[in-house]
Amino acid sequence: MTSSLAGIRPLVRLIARRDRFIMPLWVLVFALIPTAVASAFAELYPTDAQVAQATQQFASNPAFNGLLGPIYGDTLGSLVAWRNSIVFIVIAVVSLLTVIRHTRVDEETGRRELLGSTVVGRHAPLTAALAVVVGADLVIGALIAATLPSSGLPVTGSIALGLAMATCGIVFAAVGALAAQVTETAGGARGIGIAVLALAFVLRAAGDSAGENGAVSWMSWLSPFGWAQRVRPYATERWWVFGMLAVFAAAAGGVAYVLSVHRDVGSGILPARLGPASASPRLASPLALAWRLHRGLVAGWAGGLAVLGIIYGSVADGVADLIGDNPDMMEIFERLGGAGVLIDLYLSGVMSVLAVIATGYAVQATLRLRAEEEATRAEPVLATSVGRLEWVGSHLVFAFAGPTLAVLAAGLTTGMTYGAVAGDVAEQVPRLLGAALAQLPAMWMLVAVTVVLFGVLPRFTELSWVAYGAIVLITFLGAVLGFDQWALDLSPFTHVPTLPGGELLLAPLAWLLVVGALLVVPALGRFRRRDIG
Repeated sequence: MTSSLAGIRPLVRLIARRDRFIMPLWVLVFALIPTAVASAFAELYPTDAQVAQATQQFASNPAFNGLLGPIYGDTLGSLVAWRNSIVFIVIAVVSLLTVIRHTRVDEETGRRELLGSTVVGRHAPLTAALAVVVGADLVIGALIAATLPSSGLPVTGSIALGLAMATCGIVFAAVGALAAQVTETAGGARGIGIAVLALAFVLRAAGDSAGENGAVSWMSWLSPFGWAQRVRPYATERWWVFGMLAVFAAAAGGVAYVLSVHRDVGSGILPARLGPASASPRLASPLALAWRLHRGLVAGWAGGLAVLGIIYGSVADGVADLIGDNPDMMEIFERLGGAGVLIDLYLSGVMSVLAVIATGYAVQATLRLRAEEEATRAEPVLATSVGRLEWVGSHLVFAFAGPTLAVLAAGLTTGMTYGAVAGDVAEQVPRLLGAALAQLPAMWMLVAVTVVLFGVLPRFTELSWVAYGAIVLITFLGAVLGFDQWALDLSPFTHVPTLPGGELLLAPLAWLLVVGALLVVPALGRFRRRDIG
């Protein structure tokens, strides 16, 4: 009788070979970011007194607590752990998507069935995918723990931070394994996994923005991100929190294994619903079909970003407290126009964060083109009178319009919430909607990059997630890491005007639109000439 884990070693080697370029790259990048942040902060705050003052200011501000989480302690290590909270999320996203790629995507494309014809056990593919991703996460954690002490940080805190980042990735690797069992499409699995991750982020942000004694502070304890940050690296570490992360990962992974036994290869636990015998007249066009395929994502992302807008808008007024106890900063901002300038900078940063998040949806929506092609659902449509450009255009409508709706919903709720707190809804809503509109050319640039990969190099369309990850890194950590200006300019969000409060410069936005068009048009021409599938 064949063991359920038979063939796991060759499968691990196969996954390692397929990811031999990209996996070592993201492991090395994620491992070195905390050390680079530590070096940058050591230069920015050279004395213990400056570090303590900075941590106290950030820790007492609900706006920064909502964005990045709480700061525990008043040391350089505490500041480094707090600022690297974005890395927790990126590692989680990469781990989740990598597991789905080597499980559900392989089933959707038929590779799993081909492997299953050899001596491969039932649980071997899922175990191999988890083993590789968990191993990569542990390597990241080990490298962080080994390199941070070189910046003068305590060894114990460095181990805690490295282990927290690794376990956060492991938790969402298990979530990805579970999502891969639920639905029969890779896009559906990614949607479920990203939705769980987004919910964890929203719970953490909502709970932390209220402070440790706030009415909804308990919400952060419902999020794995909240657990990972409450390990408190460099500040009386809570090692028992790792038990919560381990139990969650084991539970999600265990359920994934149980569900994998109760389904056929290529199918999901949730069965595909059969449609009516006769199609509705409303589905008589490729645009109507695209709407049916995209409507769930549009509603989910717009609702999620609207909730984030409420959270961030509700704490915006507290940003002014940062200068309340610092007479030098108060004098500087009074010359610039008062505390409102600082609040505008915060709101501008919030809109940038929300736009970068919505850009992930833009990539996901554009990749639906490749998913339809690989699942052979594009060919029956193209076998009719529908042309290739008409089919692509029907999906690109939602790749462009869906993220637009999502970020506008975020701008609307941010403006309404902050306007209600400040007593000026009529003025704040148009300002925040304008700031949201200014983000669109940068967001659409990632759609253009994905279209280029789809049209010219369809086998490598997943590299669009690599481009997205690079933009996240540059946008959120580029300045802290001391990147040169040419490197910062690689992110389209570097060229977006600082709104609200800043000067609206139309030239950079126009150039982003022109460059995006110059990328999309030739790519669509190439798609018209290449083979389908």
